[in-house]
Amino acid sequence: MRRRRWSRGARLALVVAPLTLILSGCSAKDVERNLRFGWPTGVTKQATEMRVFWTWAGVVALAVGVLVWGLIFWCCIRYRKKSDELPRQTKYNLPLEIAYSIFPFLIIAGLFWRTVVVENNVNALTKNPDVVIQVDAFKWNWQFEYHTVLDSSGHAVVEQYPGVTNALAASSKQSDERLGFANRQTCDEASSNASYSCGATGGTNDNTPLYLSTVGSSDEIPILVIPVNKSIRVVEHSEDVIHSFWVPEFLFKRDVIPYGTTSTSRDNQFEFTPTSVGSYVGRCAELCGTYHSQMNFEVRVVPDDVFTAYLAALSKIGPDDPSRQSKALAIAMPGQSPYATTTHPFNTDRTKGGAATTSGS
Repeated sequence: MRRRRWSRGARLALVVAPLTLILSGCSAKDVERNLRFGWPTGVTKQATEMRVFWTWAGVVALAVGVLVWGLIFWCCIRYRKKSDELPRQTKYNLPLEIAYSIFPFLIIAGLFWRTVVVENNVNALTKNPDVVIQVDAFKWNWQFEYHTVLDSSGHAVVEQYPGVTNALAASSKQSDERLGFANRQTCDEASSNASYSCGATGGTNDNTPLYLSTVGSSDEIPILVIPVNKSIRVVEHSEDVIHSFWVPEFLFKRDVIPYGTTSTSRDNQFEFTPTSVGSYVGRCAELCGTYHSQMNFEVRVVPDDVFTAYLAALSKIGPDDPSRQSKALAIAMPGQSPYATTTHPFNTDRTKGGAATTSGS
């Protein structure tokens, strides 16, 4: 009688639980978004896909755990010692052995399949991304170069400073002088194969455009401005040590590997599509030296028209103004802070602690 009552209660619970979920107006999507098991919500299409997989993988793991715990407790209660009489001994149970061999395999196979699908989607590179940006990491800051943007007809428009040639040399000189590395040598591809710091003098290409760019300093946090709901390809580049581009809200990071060359042919690339307007802190996630912990940046996701206005302002201001980032932001986003709001510049004085206090922080 008791066993029948338990069985009836279990069946009732299986019926009532889904009905409660439906009647409360909660969809599976709402449940997943609120559950998450500690993960950030994510602000890109790829982050959402990773979060959904993480959440439901956790649900499956909990379901398996509940099943195993239930069977353990049931066995403890059902087969507890009731007398000194030795119970009937069972050596083999072929159906049960087959079940507990196949069932875990199916779970592992399903998780493996879904992992491959999500990972392939996150790593996928489209043929024509809407925006291509080169991220240059160096000790201990970032430079963002806006290479191409697709126009309304689907053609890639090169974003460059008008009337400026020999961009490779100009860009290197510009960023090096800004950061105090005026004598840094460049490396060509051939001589860099055997060494990360080959020291060879790489050639320049007069036809290479000087891309629109901004660079951070100890007084100003670099801000990567990108349009919402557009595919963004990031080409990572480093000429000193290994860094790592990490935005926690993207649920993603990727190492920036130095190959000892100005070429980006072997550099890591990835794409993402931001889905939420806002400002998000970014960090270097690879130990790279003294100020690694303060090598921060900000990603600012804006509407497409604001992004277009920002690039136009950068082009008009020109590459020689060290304050071009804040000036362009003030033009494109009036009424909002032209400086980073999610993090602060670092103080290079090693005798003092804390962040730098500047008018732009």
